[in-house]
Amino acid sequence: MTSVEEKRPRALLAGASRRWVRALPWAVAFVLCVALLPTTIKVLTADYGLNGGVAGALAVAQAAPLLLAVVRPLHAWYVIFAADVAGALALLGVDFEERLLWPFPPMQIVGYVGLCLALGLRERRRTLTRVWLVTAGANVALGFAAPHGFGAGGLLFTILGGIALLLGGALRERSDAQRRLAEQETISEAERGRRTLLEERARIARELHDVVAHHMSVITVQADTAEYRHDGLPPPLREEFTSIAATARQSLGEMRRLLGVLRNEDAHGELVPQPGLAQIGPLVEAAERASGPVDFTPCDVEVPEAVGLSAYRIVQEALANVVRHAPGAPTRVALSVSEPGPPAAPQLTVLVVNGPPPGASGGPLEASGTGHGLVGMRERVRIIGGTLDAGPLPDGGFRVAALLPLTGTDLT
Repeated sequence: MTSVEEKRPRALLAGASRRWVRALPWAVAFVLCVALLPTTIKVLTADYGLNGGVAGALAVAQAAPLLLAVVRPLHAWYVIFAADVAGALALLGVDFEERLLWPFPPMQIVGYVGLCLALGLRERRRTLTRVWLVTAGANVALGFAAPHGFGAGGLLFTILGGIALLLGGALRERSDAQRRLAEQETISEAERGRRTLLEERARIARELHDVVAHHMSVITVQADTAEYRHDGLPPPLREEFTSIAATARQSLGEMRRLLGVLRNEDAHGELVPQPGLAQIGPLVEAAERASGPVDFTPCDVEVPEAVGLSAYRIVQEALANVVRHAPGAPTRVALSVSEPGPPAAPQLTVLVVNGPPPGASGGPLEASGTGHGLVGMRERVRIIGGTLDAGPLPDGGFRVAALLPLTGTDLT
């Protein structure tokens, strides 16, 4: 069913967002059909002296297919062009005044121009070129049989039709270019978001490696030195400690090989010890120097390294957003530990709230953002099983609140 619908031709301008634009081709085709049908019959019979039956048949063949042109302009062109040529040949059998246009009367030119415009909006450049060449060839060929001579007026059919084809083709190509540009921008934005997510995941993996490596190193040292720190260990226990140390060293080696895939040439600075809650204070001080006063409520508790690192990165990104988008805005950073009681686990609450930027600050350094920083925040919180709430406030400020569980996140 879907494949049949995809092959079904769509009306001209069917993809327009406004309803009146989608209805415009049908309205124009209907007006042309209603206006040209009686006009063609009257002119061919009264002015050119053509038989009424022949004039009626020609009028229907030349005007009615204009409604088909809204959906299938090339098919309509086959019918109308053949009818126009047939009408020119029919007029050779009657005696009409020299002042009248031949081979194509004015009403045929009007209908053909509208048809060519529809063709230009639908067909490709190669097809339009062929249509114009056939039109010009037929027009010139008929000119050799002109009963009263052939002048520049006889070429109006070809000239105006070519202009309509050119105009319609230009409009179609411009529309296609804008559509492709919009699609590319959408794809690029999605790719940027995906790349940001992947980069943040790789960065988190590197940071978690450092956290895990520290604990694994401690396990290795403790297992290796157990027989020296504890006298009288039985041989089976010594062998077990030796096995634990060997397994820990093997795990460290595998982690380092895996990390080599994630690290790049620019990642050397990430080999330093990872920050935690203790480093948030200096981070707040730096933000105060760059943007304005920050009310900081620290939390002097021991938390798992993964939680401390995530809290630091969340505050870092939130304060960076304040500096970029709301310089000078009053800001509050608060860290606290909640004890909800069993069965719920204790949680570290990270809260960063800023007000609207003051009017005298000159506006934000960046008028708009991509939201990719929030992608990294959410990924960090998701990995350790927490929750994140971030969004604008009614007064124009912004709020970032994260709940990070303190149990089940230690990677030892």
